Amino acid sequence: MAEHEEGFVLTTVDSIINSVRRSVGAKAMDIAAPVVNWARKSALWPMTFGLACCAIEMIATGAGRFDIDRFGAGVFRPSPRQSDLVIIAGTVTLKMGPVVRRVYDQMPEPKWAIAMGACASTGGPFDSYSTMQGVDRVIPVDVYIPGCPPRPEALLYGLMRLQDIIMREAPSAYIFESDGTVRRRRQLEGDDELEEISPTDREAMEVVDAATR
Repeated sequence: MAEHEEGFVLTTVDSIINSVRRSVGAKAMDIAAPVVNWARKSALWPMTFGLACCAIEMIATGAGRFDIDRFGAGVFRPSPRQSDLVIIAGTVTLKMGPVVRRVYDQMPEPKWAIAMGACASTGGPFDSYSTMQGVDRVIPVDVYIPGCPPRPEALLYGLMRLQDIIMREAPSAYIFESDGTVRRRRQLEGDDELEEISPTDREAMEVVDAATR
Protein backbone atom coordinates (compact mmCIF):
# COMPACT_ATOMS: atom_id res chain seq x y z
CA MET A 1 0.00 0.00 0.00
CA ALA A 2 1.15 3.50 -0.78
CA GLU A 3 -0.15 6.68 0.77
CA HIS A 4 -0.93 9.63 -1.47
CA GLU A 5 0.49 13.03 -0.54
CA GLU A 6 -3.05 14.34 0.05
CA GLY A 7 -3.86 11.52 2.45
CA PHE A 8 -5.65 9.16 0.08
CA VAL A 9 -4.56 5.55 0.46
CA LEU A 10 -3.94 3.95 -2.94
CA THR A 11 -3.12 0.41 -3.94
CA THR A 12 -0.05 -0.44 -5.96
CA VAL A 13 -2.20 -1.02 -9.06
CA ASP A 14 -3.78 2.43 -8.70
CA SER A 15 -0.37 4.04 -8.38
CA ILE A 16 0.87 2.31 -11.53
CA ILE A 17 -2.25 3.29 -13.49
CA ASN A 18 -1.99 6.91 -12.36
CA SER A 19 1.69 7.02 -13.25
CA VAL A 20 1.02 5.66 -16.74
CA ARG A 21 -1.87 8.07 -17.18
CA ARG A 22 0.22 11.10 -16.27
CA SER A 23 3.31 10.13 -18.21
CA VAL A 24 2.46 8.03 -21.27
CA GLY A 25 -1.18 9.13 -21.66
CA ALA A 26 -0.49 12.83 -21.17
CA LYS A 27 2.47 12.86 -23.56
CA ALA A 28 0.54 10.96 -26.22
CA MET A 29 -2.36 13.41 -26.00
CA ASP A 30 -0.07 16.43 -26.17
CA ILE A 31 1.66 15.06 -29.26
CA ALA A 32 -1.72 14.85 -30.95
CA ALA A 33 -2.78 18.25 -29.54
CA PRO A 34 -3.37 19.96 -32.93
CA VAL A 35 -5.75 17.22 -34.07
CA VAL A 36 -7.50 16.87 -30.71
CA ASN A 37 -7.98 20.63 -30.29
CA TRP A 38 -9.14 21.01 -33.90
CA ALA A 39 -11.80 18.35 -33.31
CA ARG A 40 -12.92 20.03 -30.09
CA LYS A 41 -13.14 23.54 -31.51
CA SER A 42 -15.02 22.32 -34.60
CA ALA A 43 -17.72 20.47 -32.67
CA LEU A 44 -18.76 22.67 -29.76
CA TRP A 45 -22.16 21.77 -28.33
CA PRO A 46 -23.65 24.78 -26.51
CA MET A 47 -26.26 24.32 -23.84
CA THR A 48 -29.76 25.74 -24.17
CA PHE A 49 -29.37 28.24 -21.34
CA GLY A 50 -30.78 31.77 -21.62
CA LEU A 51 -31.50 34.00 -18.63
CA ALA A 52 -32.72 37.31 -20.07
CA CYS A 53 -32.89 39.46 -23.20
CA CYS A 54 -29.45 38.40 -24.48
CA ALA A 55 -30.95 34.97 -25.06
CA ILE A 56 -32.99 36.43 -27.94
CA GLU A 57 -29.75 37.41 -29.68
CA MET A 58 -28.34 33.96 -28.98
CA ILE A 59 -31.43 32.38 -30.56
CA ALA A 60 -31.04 34.65 -33.58
CA THR A 61 -27.44 33.49 -33.93
CA GLY A 62 -28.66 29.95 -34.38
CA ALA A 63 -31.14 30.95 -37.08
CA GLY A 64 -30.53 30.73 -40.82
CA ARG A 65 -29.42 34.34 -41.27
CA PHE A 66 -26.34 34.02 -39.07
CA ASP A 67 -26.02 30.21 -39.03
CA ILE A 68 -23.84 29.35 -36.06
CA ASP A 69 -23.89 25.77 -37.34
CA ARG A 70 -21.17 26.61 -39.87
CA PHE A 71 -18.82 26.74 -36.88
CA GLY A 72 -19.96 23.32 -35.74
CA ALA A 73 -21.75 24.84 -32.75
CA GLY A 74 -25.35 24.66 -33.92
CA VAL A 75 -26.35 21.63 -31.88
CA PHE A 76 -27.87 23.28 -28.79
CA ARG A 77 -28.36 20.55 -26.22
CA PRO A 78 -31.10 20.56 -23.56
CA SER A 79 -28.94 18.82 -20.96
CA PRO A 80 -25.62 19.85 -19.37
CA ARG A 81 -24.52 16.22 -19.57
CA GLN A 82 -24.41 16.53 -23.36
CA SER A 83 -22.86 20.02 -23.55
CA ASP A 84 -19.32 21.34 -23.46
CA LEU A 85 -20.09 25.06 -23.79
CA VAL A 86 -22.42 27.20 -21.69
CA ILE A 87 -23.31 30.68 -22.92
CA ILE A 88 -24.50 32.80 -19.99
CA ALA A 89 -26.88 35.08 -21.89
CA GLY A 90 -28.59 37.50 -19.55
CA THR A 91 -28.68 38.85 -16.01
CA VAL A 92 -27.48 36.54 -13.26
CA THR A 93 -29.04 37.17 -9.87
CA LEU A 94 -27.55 36.03 -6.58
CA LYS A 95 -30.40 33.54 -6.28
CA MET A 96 -29.58 32.15 -9.73
CA GLY A 97 -25.85 31.88 -9.02
CA PRO A 98 -25.95 28.44 -7.33
CA VAL A 99 -28.08 27.11 -10.20
CA VAL A 100 -25.56 28.32 -12.77
CA ARG A 101 -22.77 26.69 -10.78
CA ARG A 102 -24.70 23.42 -10.50
CA VAL A 103 -25.32 23.36 -14.24
CA TYR A 104 -21.64 24.07 -14.91
CA ASP A 105 -20.54 21.29 -12.55
CA GLN A 106 -22.81 18.82 -14.34
CA MET A 107 -21.09 19.49 -17.68
CA PRO A 108 -18.35 16.96 -18.48
CA GLU A 109 -14.77 18.02 -19.08
CA PRO A 110 -13.51 19.61 -21.24
CA LYS A 111 -15.96 22.50 -20.94
CA TRP A 112 -15.95 26.22 -21.58
CA ALA A 113 -18.06 29.24 -20.68
CA ILE A 114 -18.94 32.48 -22.49
CA ALA A 115 -20.35 35.53 -20.68
CA MET A 116 -22.62 37.15 -23.24
CA GLY A 117 -23.55 40.76 -22.63
CA ALA A 118 -22.82 43.39 -20.00
CA CYS A 119 -25.07 41.82 -17.37
CA ALA A 120 -23.36 38.44 -17.45
CA SER A 121 -19.91 40.06 -17.58
CA THR A 122 -20.15 42.83 -14.98
CA GLY A 123 -23.74 43.03 -13.78
CA GLY A 124 -24.60 45.65 -16.42
CA PRO A 125 -26.72 48.60 -15.26
CA PHE A 126 -28.09 46.60 -12.33
CA ASP A 127 -25.78 47.53 -9.46
CA SER A 128 -28.32 46.29 -6.95
CA TYR A 129 -28.52 43.99 -3.95
CA SER A 130 -29.99 41.11 -5.97
CA THR A 131 -27.74 41.13 -9.06
CA MET A 132 -24.46 39.27 -9.26
CA GLN A 133 -21.77 41.59 -10.57
CA GLY A 134 -20.40 39.15 -13.10
CA VAL A 135 -20.97 35.42 -13.55
CA ASP A 136 -17.23 34.87 -13.11
CA ARG A 137 -17.91 34.96 -9.37
CA VAL A 138 -19.32 31.43 -9.57
CA ILE A 139 -17.86 29.86 -12.73
CA PRO A 140 -14.65 30.41 -14.72
CA VAL A 141 -15.35 32.44 -17.88
CA ASP A 142 -13.27 31.95 -21.00
CA VAL A 143 -14.63 34.75 -23.25
CA TYR A 144 -16.44 37.99 -22.36
CA ILE A 145 -18.70 39.57 -24.99
CA PRO A 146 -19.59 43.24 -24.31
CA GLY A 147 -22.83 44.89 -25.35
CA CYS A 148 -26.37 45.40 -24.12
CA PRO A 149 -27.37 43.28 -25.86
CA PRO A 150 -24.57 42.19 -28.19
CA ARG A 151 -25.54 41.44 -31.77
CA PRO A 152 -25.30 37.90 -33.17
CA GLU A 153 -22.12 38.92 -35.00
CA ALA A 154 -20.53 39.65 -31.62
CA LEU A 155 -21.42 36.19 -30.36
CA LEU A 156 -19.91 34.64 -33.48
CA TYR A 157 -16.75 36.69 -32.94
CA GLY A 158 -16.61 35.54 -29.32
CA LEU A 159 -17.02 31.96 -30.49
CA MET A 160 -14.06 32.35 -32.84
CA ARG A 161 -11.96 33.74 -30.01
CA LEU A 162 -12.94 30.71 -27.92
CA GLN A 163 -11.78 28.49 -30.76
CA ASP A 164 -8.41 30.27 -30.64
CA ILE A 165 -8.19 29.50 -26.90
CA ILE A 166 -9.05 25.85 -27.48
CA MET A 167 -6.33 25.53 -30.10
CA ARG A 168 -3.74 26.75 -27.56
CA GLU A 169 -4.80 24.36 -24.80
CA ALA A 170 -2.99 21.25 -23.68
CA PRO A 171 -5.32 18.23 -24.00
CA SER A 172 -3.61 16.54 -21.06
CA ALA A 173 -4.98 19.29 -18.80
CA TYR A 174 -8.18 17.29 -18.45
CA ILE A 175 -6.63 13.99 -17.31
CA PHE A 176 -8.08 12.77 -14.04
CA GLU A 177 -5.98 12.85 -10.92
CA SER A 178 -5.70 9.97 -8.47
CA ASP A 179 -8.52 11.25 -6.26
CA GLY A 180 -10.97 11.27 -9.17
CA THR A 181 -11.13 15.03 -9.66
CA VAL A 182 -10.20 16.99 -12.75
CA ARG A 183 -7.36 19.51 -12.39
CA ARG A 184 -8.13 21.94 -15.17
CA ARG A 185 -5.13 23.90 -16.31
CA ARG A 186 -4.61 25.96 -19.42
CA GLN A 187 -1.30 26.29 -21.19
CA LEU A 188 -0.90 29.32 -23.45
CA GLU A 189 1.97 30.41 -25.62
CA GLY A 190 4.65 32.07 -23.55
CA ASP A 191 3.53 30.61 -20.23
CA ASP A 192 6.32 29.08 -18.19
CA GLU A 193 4.10 26.87 -16.09
CA LEU A 194 0.56 25.58 -15.87
CA GLU A 195 -1.76 27.60 -13.68
CA GLU A 196 -4.95 26.36 -12.10
CA ILE A 197 -8.12 28.31 -12.75
CA SER A 198 -9.94 29.22 -9.53
CA PRO A 199 -13.66 28.80 -10.29
CA THR A 200 -15.00 30.65 -7.27
CA ASP A 201 -14.12 33.46 -4.91
CA ARG A 202 -15.03 33.97 -1.27
CA GLU A 203 -18.21 35.94 -1.94
CA ALA A 204 -19.46 33.36 -4.42
CA MET A 205 -18.79 30.53 -1.97
CA GLU A 206 -20.89 32.32 0.63
CA VAL A 207 -23.76 32.59 -1.85
CA VAL A 208 -23.51 28.92 -2.80
CA ASP A 209 -23.28 27.78 0.83
CA ALA A 210 -26.28 29.89 1.84
CA ALA A 211 -28.38 28.46 -0.97
CA THR A 212 -27.52 24.85 -0.18
CA ARG A 213 -28.35 25.04 3.51
